[in-house]
Amino acid sequence: MIRFGLRLTVAGGREAVLRLILIAVAVAFGVGMLLTAVAGMSGVERQNDRYGWANAAVQPAGQGPLWWHLRVDTYDKRAVGRVDLAVAGPDAPVPPGLPRLPGPGEFYASPALRDLLATEPADQLGARFPGRMAGTIGPAALPAPDSLVAVVGYTPAELSQRPGAVRVARIPDGPPANCPGGCWAGIPSSGLQLILAVVAAALIFPLLILVGSATRLNATRREQRFAAMRLVGATPRQVSTVAAVESTVSTVAGTVGGFVLFYAFRDMLAAIPFTGAPMFPSDLSPGVGGTLAVAVGVPAAAALVARFALRRVRISPLGVSRRVTPRAPRAYRLMPLALGVTELAFFVGRRPETTDGQILAFLPGILIVMAGLVIAGPWLTMAGSRLLARRARRPESLIAARRLADDPRAGFRAVGGLVLALFVTSVAVGVMTTIAADRQQPGVGYDGELGLIFRDPRTAPTGPVAPAGLASLPGVRAVTVVRIAPDDLPRPATFFFPDGLADCADVARTPGARQCAPGAKVAWVYSDLVGPDEFTGPWPAADVPVARLHTLPAMSLLADTDGSAPVIERARTLIIAAYPTRWGPVTPAEWEADAAKVFDGWQRLADVVVLTSLAIAGFSLAVSVAGGLAERKRPFSMLRLTGVSLGTLRRVVALESLTPLLTAAVVSAGAGFLCAELFLEAQMGLTLRSPGAGYYVIVALGLGVSVAVITSMLPLLRRITGPESARND
Repeated sequence: MIRFGLRLTVAGGREAVLRLILIAVAVAFGVGMLLTAVAGMSGVERQNDRYGWANAAVQPAGQGPLWWHLRVDTYDKRAVGRVDLAVAGPDAPVPPGLPRLPGPGEFYASPALRDLLATEPADQLGARFPGRMAGTIGPAALPAPDSLVAVVGYTPAELSQRPGAVRVARIPDGPPANCPGGCWAGIPSSGLQLILAVVAAALIFPLLILVGSATRLNATRREQRFAAMRLVGATPRQVSTVAAVESTVSTVAGTVGGFVLFYAFRDMLAAIPFTGAPMFPSDLSPGVGGTLAVAVGVPAAAALVARFALRRVRISPLGVSRRVTPRAPRAYRLMPLALGVTELAFFVGRRPETTDGQILAFLPGILIVMAGLVIAGPWLTMAGSRLLARRARRPESLIAARRLADDPRAGFRAVGGLVLALFVTSVAVGVMTTIAADRQQPGVGYDGELGLIFRDPRTAPTGPVAPAGLASLPGVRAVTVVRIAPDDLPRPATFFFPDGLADCADVARTPGARQCAPGAKVAWVYSDLVGPDEFTGPWPAADVPVARLHTLPAMSLLADTDGSAPVIERARTLIIAAYPTRWGPVTPAEWEADAAKVFDGWQRLADVVVLTSLAIAGFSLAVSVAGGLAERKRPFSMLRLTGVSLGTLRRVVALESLTPLLTAAVVSAGAGFLCAELFLEAQMGLTLRSPGAGYYVIVALGLGVSVAVITSMLPLLRRITGPESARND
């Protein structure tokens, strides 16, 4: 029967070939996006693994053969990962991507950093790397192709005196489990893997609906053919096999096309900074498990959908001929939708700690809700048809309402993909809008302020802290040192009270900063001279002589600049040379830059998912409307023979499509926002914010495209409703 099914697939005439091409193209498009999501889940993990080698200091060895000091610098709002090392004994390990360890006065640079060093002024960047460049760091040590990374060689005598430097015996292959002093790392893979898992689920459902819609093209003639096979002795199993083969052939072809599309555009996809940085194309790979899951799972799922779509002919050979009104859907179809919402609500306050646990917690709930929308769709369509019938004032409204009430499952089937696309859009926009609103908090300073925090009071400098030449550097307007208050200094026991001390003369020279209370010489301040929103008013006076400030360890060093990039980089170079701390000085804009890159990447991902789901849904709607018109050409022809105008029939078709779409769309959007609220509250502790105008633009665009698709199919009515179509075959 498989061979016979293959013959029917390729020898079924122009309609069979068209159906095969439609399914193959749709599946190729969907599989390509599905592979991107699956590959992204492994890609973000591989990218994070490439940060691991630099964090060798979290595994110190008392007498290890290699001195190691990790530093995270910044240049032009981009992070610069830097490792200073010195050989202290034999068998010192070599970091990945290097042919050998750099000697004193040598350094290796990544290709992106090498290019910057060749073009940028030395006093802004090159002076931070003493000596000569010995070579280029290979991809094995780079998280991304454009990563700025350096490995600098020193003598053991130099590094042994530097705070934060340790001796190590081995270099890790992956990111450490914990970082007491902080690590150089990418974004947490758990959050993005969870998002990508939901993306994969969001793409699978519209894709399967499209396969089912394309499978039903010319379904009446195929059902009659299968019924004839039953009459001549074919078993239900044999008929099911033939039906599955027809669909599987096109799905397999589409799956192969999807793999071709993915690998053809993989370099372009890898360059999109979904994680805040691009990926190496080799990292964006679905792996063996993901490849097998997509290559086998999509055709198998499509075969099941096709078998379910043409299940009626398995009942009896005469099942196609007996056109009995199907049983009306019952309200119990709402139960899966309620079950999915309940599952998501259960994890509010019970969020699992691990990534796998979070995926198992939230992904099934999203899938159940999506399945619940599909299951509840016919009941919602029936409810909409009854409302339309009660308010019908014209013949087309009454005809459309009665036809929808006669078979609400078929009515919803045409718009099921769009309903799911609207759900995906509501979830994505709801989550992203809320995260964006939460991120739009007042900054921790002003863009011209370059600040260095001394994180360890035991090694913080005392006395004059500002490097020589910093205050006189053109463009630097003021330099302020915030000191750690001594334990014997009394302070008010109130919330949000500052814990640092600063000379009010320095504060007065800082434009835009909060000023000291009148008459104060020394004041209580925050380390950034800004503090939280809850603290208002001038800086309170502190009972400390100005002369004593120089004896106290520094909490932070703040350089107020004119905000221009050259001045900021020159000042940063001077501070880094004087204080080679793990975390270098940054401005507020640079502090927010990495988080902004990650969020922008997530927004791009959400836009891709929304547009892809809408495109697949629009394709599904076009196929369903065209197939529905072809299936109903005889009833429509009979109506035309009885005097019904072509314009009335066109309005009937439009109402039959728009009524279930609008009815289910309201429930779908509500379910999407409810799922977004439950996910945000459970995963991030946030409350859903109202979507902006962009959401309504997307919804209006989707509905407008739907109307355009339906309208574009209406001219077919004239061609298929002639007198010749009214006869019995």
